[in-house]
Amino acid sequence: MTPRTSTLPELFITFEGIDFCGKSTQISLFYKRLQSCVRDCLLVRDPGGNAISEKIRHILLDPGNTQMAAWTELLLYEAARAQMVQEQILPALRQKSTVVCDRFFDSTTAYQGYGRGLDALRVEAANRLGSCGLTPGLTFVIDLEPEKALARKVKSRQTLDRMESEGLEFQHRVREGFLEIARREPERLVVVDGDRSIEDIQSVIWDRFNRVFPTAHLK
Repeated sequence: MTPRTSTLPELFITFEGIDFCGKSTQISLFYKRLQSCVRDCLLVRDPGGNAISEKIRHILLDPGNTQMAAWTELLLYEAARAQMVQEQILPALRQKSTVVCDRFFDSTTAYQGYGRGLDALRVEAANRLGSCGLTPGLTFVIDLEPEKALARKVKSRQTLDRMESEGLEFQHRVREGFLEIARREPERLVVVDGDRSIEDIQSVIWDRFNRVFPTAHLK
């Protein structure tokens, strides 16, 4: 389960998925389009988005931190998230801005809960604290088989961070985590086939956004 208390959740959109699923590309395209049709909008990433959270992000993703315990990892993600919620997301929502976030507590459930195998109830409790009770109004999960994501990873030839360096078995568990969350909360999470063309994926995302969000928030 996920935190249920929220503040103006209809203005809060999150994107989720395993590493190299194409999530970052879709967020970029979506946000550019969003800027042309809403009064105010904000794009943030979890973890990160502000000075304190970015420092925590560096610790979390540093490939050299191989000895980090799973519970330490969980709590660092929650600390970075809490800072972002308090410093950026809640103030923006109170100003009626539309907030788009690259990952949120669903990633923690999938990565630390399903991926690391941490106790589900404790992860849920930690998520409630880290999110400060905030729940997204709409979440897109870009779904892709880990083997296909791995092929993209190899092709990119980029330096991998600590989480991206985890193997296929880990990514399979994380993917199943996202799909299980979507099965439990179909009204909030939209699973989008990440193996389609970039244009087709964006069309599905934009269509669902237009059907869910009230036109009162548009320019």
